[in-house]
Amino acid sequence: MTYATLDDLIERAGEVEIRQIADRDRDGTPDPEVIASALKAARNRIDGYVGVKYDLPLPSVPDLLNTWSVSIARYVLHRNKAPDHVKDDYDDAIASLEQLAKGLIALPVGTGETPPAEITGAVMAEHPPQVFTAQKLRGWR
Repeated sequence: MTYATLDDLIERAGEVEIRQIADRDRDGTPDPEVIASALKAARNRIDGYVGVKYDLPLPSVPDLLNTWSVSIARYVLHRNKAPDHVKDDYDDAIASLEQLAKGLIALPVGTGETPPAEITGAVMAEHPPQVFTAQKLRGWR
């Protein structure tokens, strides 16, 4: 499952742009495998950041992840040279994902949705009692 679809890409970029960057066989339609590959790359990138803070898979997909996924997939589709506005969207998405991983921002939860389970990062350790205490070493020089 991806965080975005071809329709999401077309809604953001327009059908003409998506056809230009995703029609590798030049038949006039975006190639499904090219779109799927870009969306998978976007999901993998997003999961790398989201997985630091939340258990994956998420119970529901917030709209924010859809927005970031479209920005990343669109950048990936512009494999040679992305226009400045596409690069800026990509950079903004990555910066936001970095902030999410650091805990500076959180994923929004819609009304009636289950919030994603956060990873606490608590480290638990058990060690044997201390062998060389000050009491035991008294008089040793």
